[in-house]
Amino acid sequence: MMKFNDLNISKPILMALEDAGFDRPTPIQEQAFFVIRSGKDMMGIAQTGTGKTLAYLIPLLMKLHYAQGNYPRAIVIVPTRELVIQVCESIELLTEFMDIRCVGIYGGTNIRTQQSAVYDGIDLLVATPGRFMDMYMNGIIRTNQVKIVVVDEADRLMDMGFMPQLRSILEVVPEKHQTLLFSATFSATIDEIARKFLSPDFIRIETTIQATPVKFVSQFRYDVPNILTKINLLKLLLANKKEYRRVIVFTETKKNADRIVDKLADYWAGELSVLHSNKAQNSRLNALRAFKNGITRIMVSSDVAARGIDVQDVSHVINFDIPLIPEEYVHRIGRTARAGKAGIAISFVSEKEKTRFDEIEALISQHIGILELPENLEISELLMDEEKVQTANIVYQRSKPIGGGAFHQRSAKNSKKPQKVRLDRTKEGRRKKR
Repeated sequence: MMKFNDLNISKPILMALEDAGFDRPTPIQEQAFFVIRSGKDMMGIAQTGTGKTLAYLIPLLMKLHYAQGNYPRAIVIVPTRELVIQVCESIELLTEFMDIRCVGIYGGTNIRTQQSAVYDGIDLLVATPGRFMDMYMNGIIRTNQVKIVVVDEADRLMDMGFMPQLRSILEVVPEKHQTLLFSATFSATIDEIARKFLSPDFIRIETTIQATPVKFVSQFRYDVPNILTKINLLKLLLANKKEYRRVIVFTETKKNADRIVDKLADYWAGELSVLHSNKAQNSRLNALRAFKNGITRIMVSSDVAARGIDVQDVSHVINFDIPLIPEEYVHRIGRTARAGKAGIAISFVSEKEKTRFDEIEALISQHIGILELPENLEISELLMDEEKVQTANIVYQRSKPIGGGAFHQRSAKNSKKPQKVRLDRTKEGRRKKR
């Protein structure tokens, strides 16, 4: 199997990779490296958790080489502020022994602070589409030196309605530039974007069958009658702190995320983080940081965290609600079993969600075993307002598990150290790096 030192990576980046404990590239990293280095436009399709970010950052940073000039020479466009921060963290990791200036910009925070950082001079700009265009229209960002544009999580950008901004960004960069398009899924929309914005001879790399769950994740489900019973089941599972060491609980609605936190706060107030779009920017960033640093054990999140958020050693993903879009299931459970490690995904399926779950099983071509509800689980008969419009008098019985129902065993397949994160975006930190 190929190692990073077989790819002719520059010594400073290779040293940073070794320092972080990475010695072997993933398939998308290996295949994308030579294409990006050649200067050709590229579309990369790879499932979540396979290292797409490093796949484009390693060759991109080699092209930038060292700090020069005042204006960005490369731009990375991502859909959310959380992803801006994560990409910047990855850049900090890779440039430990390099002099490269990176700035991340996103909405919901003071634009003047970001403007000052851009004025100081940058090589690589990481941005959400809206904030990029705001700063460009104000004359803060100049694009005449841009040689490389990366569009990351392209499918998510489209889902969030960023097509007009993306089109505007690609219209204001020099005509002669390299465009790299990365996505976790392939669709007619992504194909249309590729044919519209990439050169006719672009290279397509696809490293996995569409909608394939991460290799080492074990998947199970519980059939649960209603929201309050789901919360009771969640309490029982999370009480086992040894087993449920680091858990992401996904909800379909912000209301359910807040309900869960409210109900669990009496038990584990100091162990909870909550992440959804109604939370203030600082609150969201602090919640994610606390979870990533191991300060909190449980993160309750709407789908804002399903894409691209890289947290090491997540032991369990729990789908409190079943997603409306089947593909989101794959992205959610991709938060565990990352970098070759084992992980567990558990779904709570109500009667109204069974059809959705059937669609998920059809999508991933797998049948997911049903676990027996715990004997000591309190089955609530109370319904939330949104549940009362559903068909009443549904009787639930504890079903027998398929395939035994055991889900606590893990395979010891991890050979990589957790990725270190270094991030110092203060002016003093940048001066020291220079």
